[in-house]
Amino acid sequence: MIILDRPIIVQSPEMVSKIIKRTPPRSIKRHRLNHCRRKTSPAKKNASFSVIASINKSIKTCHRRLVRLFSKLAHIATPSTTKRRHKGFKLLKQEEEFDEFESNFIVPRALEFDRCLLPPLISETKRTIFLDLDETLVHSSPDPPPKMYDFLVRPHIEGQFMNFYVLKRPGVDRFLEEISKKYEVVVFTAGLKQYASQVLDKLDPKGLISYRLYRDSCKQVEGKFVKDLSEMGRDLGKVVIVDDNPNAYSLQPENAVPIRPFVEDGEDRELEKLVKFFEWCERFEDMRVAVKQYFSGGGGSGGGSTGGAEDHGFVQLDL
Repeated sequence: MIILDRPIIVQSPEMVSKIIKRTPPRSIKRHRLNHCRRKTSPAKKNASFSVIASINKSIKTCHRRLVRLFSKLAHIATPSTTKRRHKGFKLLKQEEEFDEFESNFIVPRALEFDRCLLPPLISETKRTIFLDLDETLVHSSPDPPPKMYDFLVRPHIEGQFMNFYVLKRPGVDRFLEEISKKYEVVVFTAGLKQYASQVLDKLDPKGLISYRLYRDSCKQVEGKFVKDLSEMGRDLGKVVIVDDNPNAYSLQPENAVPIRPFVEDGEDRELEKLVKFFEWCERFEDMRVAVKQYFSGGGGSGGGSTGGAEDHGFVQLDL
């Protein structure tokens, strides 16, 4: 008879099945372990970290670009305290190097306005005539209506509509037609835009006048409105101003052609004389020389002219 040191425990079938369920074999454990490892693979972890790092980098780059953008806009809006050598429109330079993300924040090209009241000339050889409006091209008066007038304008000034009865200077239509063929024509008036724009709409239905400048483009010097031609972006040797008020051209008197004020004179012929003057001065290289010779009545040197005003069949303007 064999005696065993340990007692033999006979287990029931139910207990054996429970034990088997609770302690799976090694093959099953390995399968589960491998399955868990697949879920948390290093590749996926690296990919998620890469995405987060990319987002953080993009946010930082965006912030840096926005700071530069607003700094540049502030620089454009702030007038320079230093005096520039050349006046006119200047193209702002873009940065030459941008990465892929920065390309979405490129600042578009803009025009830097350097106190130049007119855009650049299309043709550098073309000359410019600046014309006053009131008492030069027209005469206007408020209520009551005068005996003679060509049209009525009703601008809104200081909170109310006002009537202005406008009389055109004799020959103004032909004058504008003729000079606009070879010259750039600019009306430069010290009048308010509300009033002057309505007058010019009716005076120039064909659009012969290239540009209009109003009171806000004038300078105030000792309480008087002055028209500074140096701020036009034009060569002063190629411009002339026609005005009945000497204060208007006090900064550039050598460019001025004074004209007698027009006030309801049906026999006025000043604009006819001006048409002939501008035909005559085409031969001059410098318009200031033409003006000087015209009012001196002499010929000689200057732009190739061989004679004064009288030699070309017209008389000087009465000053």
